[in-house]
Amino acid sequence: MTTRTAVDLKTEQARTLRAPRRRYGLLARALFLVMDAVYGRKRTLPKFKVLEVVARVPYQAWEQVAYVAMTHTYRMPGFARRIFEFVRESREQQDNEMWHLLIIEEMLRRGRQGGFWRFVVLPQLLAFFYYHVSWLLYVIRPSLSYRLNADFEDHAEHEYMRFVEENPSLEETPFTSDFEGDYGRFDSLADLFRNIGLDERHHKEESLERAAHPRFA
Repeated sequence: MTTRTAVDLKTEQARTLRAPRRRYGLLARALFLVMDAVYGRKRTLPKFKVLEVVARVPYQAWEQVAYVAMTHTYRMPGFARRIFEFVRESREQQDNEMWHLLIIEEMLRRGRQGGFWRFVVLPQLLAFFYYHVSWLLYVIRPSLSYRLNADFEDHAEHEYMRFVEENPSLEETPFTSDFEGDYGRFDSLADLFRNIGLDERHHKEESLERAAHPRFA
């Protein structure tokens, strides 16, 4: 991933904070309420870790459905190719979310860890539930699954940008990581989290684009 400049990132943060949040659907609101009830409303690294554990699973669900579809459409090479391109894009988004998760986990291992049940077991249960909901919605109507993911990514975008605003000390804290070569180099943790927030916005926009203009039926 190409590192974005600090000026660009600050501009994009301001853009996010000026923008209203999406009108989240019932499923998204229920998920956010559960997370607030269990992990608190405060924005923290352990809570972001849970967010990233869950964030990857829609892309996994879409990829699984697409691979099944390819086994039935390989005799139509043009159609199968469109499915394969979709799979590749979903994998790129999934990998991007994985870098977020690994970097946050790396930070937490240097400091305070959360409890095993709240920050290991429960996130897996939430991810399991979210995976199957995303998969089922995609089978029923892909646009429903895309819009649910857009809600989730919009929430994540605003949470990261607000986190930077609430913690000015991040501006003076250098970013060092074993994953710099994979994800990017940044002058500060503030820029790192701005960049993650911007990633989430791009994922949201891609989901909305797919919902409005399906690649295949």
